Amino acid sequence: MPVSLNRAKSNLLRLAAALALSITACAAQAALPIQHWTAASGARVFFVESRNIPMLDINVDFDAGGRRAASDKAGLGGLTHTLIKAGSAARSEEEISRRIADVGAQLGGSVDRDRAGLSLRTLSSERERVQAVATFAQMLQTPEFPQAAFAREKARLVDAVSEDETKPDSIASKAFYRLLYAAHPYALSPTPGTVAQIERADVVNFYRAHYVAGRAVVTIIGDADRALAERIADELTAGLPQATGAAVALAPVTQPAKQTQRIAHPASQSHILLGLPAIARNDPDYFPLLVGNYVLGGGGFVSRLYLEVREKHGFAYDVYSYFLPLAQEGPFQIGLQTKKEQAGEALTRVHAVLGEFLERGPTAAELKAAKQNLVGGFALRIDSNRKLLDQVAMIGFYRLPLDWLDAFAARVGNVSVAEVRAAFARRVRAEHLVTVVVGSGEK
Repeated sequence: MPVSLNRAKSNLLRLAAALALSITACAAQAALPIQHWTAASGARVFFVESRNIPMLDINVDFDAGGRRAASDKAGLGGLTHTLIKAGSAARSEEEISRRIADVGAQLGGSVDRDRAGLSLRTLSSERERVQAVATFAQMLQTPEFPQAAFAREKARLVDAVSEDETKPDSIASKAFYRLLYAAHPYALSPTPGTVAQIERADVVNFYRAHYVAGRAVVTIIGDADRALAERIADELTAGLPQATGAAVALAPVTQPAKQTQRIAHPASQSHILLGLPAIARNDPDYFPLLVGNYVLGGGGFVSRLYLEVREKHGFAYDVYSYFLPLAQEGPFQIGLQTKKEQAGEALTRVHAVLGEFLERGPTAAELKAAKQNLVGGFALRIDSNRKLLDQVAMIGFYRLPLDWLDAFAARVGNVSVAEVRAAFARRVRAEHLVTVVVGSGEK
């Protein structure tokens, strides 16, 4: 076997061993102190030093999610995010992949309505770290967006979006967001038509406008001291584009009028979503809503929706509810699948459970059990470096208090029945609930 392949295999094995150790280490430590500073580039940096394993996890987030694309070019945010890994000024896509694999590192990333992030996981030993970070920095700061890669990824996105338009769950989700957000950018989802209008120049301009140093958020977790973390943050952001002004403020989210949309589909079951825009990430109602929703539909087998709609009446295999906080008001959503012929009855039961909860809130016993489960399960949110990275990156991007993780248990524990009722009364108003039923047999 060639030497480079032997080295890559060895590094991958070392990384796997480090990952296994990280699960035990992070679970034992729980929340860790977060250090924060602003780099010379203007990027905000968040760092947790953890010497238990020889590994670094790094994430760089940008305000470059789907909400930043024009309505006629929905999908531009996701396409730009994908193409950043398709080759830099210094190295081709294949060279980037080879250099990352050679030191056993891993690239990752995600994009949603608010943010686009790219991540690196690498061993902290000097050779591996230096090569991985340098390659990551080149990829972030000098993407070339080659025409061939652009055409390839655009075609893939068109195919994926076209396939989504045949799936009842995707159809329901996109229709749900359109009803919730109307003209607001959160309503946007890519279609074959909007993706077809995207040109390579749009990708270049989107990158230059939104992947800027002054609005970057760098998160570093792992085997490094503050001085090294500062050097890494500087290396990753010094060459990013510079902002030409403040980020454009988006219109406020407005509440929709109560309405129901039924969409015909040949699926054997109806896919049902109902909800409304409810909560921003920094909303003071977050903890009462989190605890209350565990009782309503977020607690799995013990939630009221599950017990009433599935266990008692057999209307659905699964039924759930959740809040999704975003930079602006993200959705409160209830979802289920049921046989077409009983969709009406299932919806009636869901409304009955929700109405009862809005009127009375949880019982004292339900509240106590919810708090115990949320606090008891909190360690699972940070039981690996990857999960801890996600949590700290969320704190950084949404400008939450640095003690958010440390204070979680206490803030959950302090929630009262009255606070749950008041928060739900403010955030879940029946006159604004929208409903989408896909596969209803009606147009």
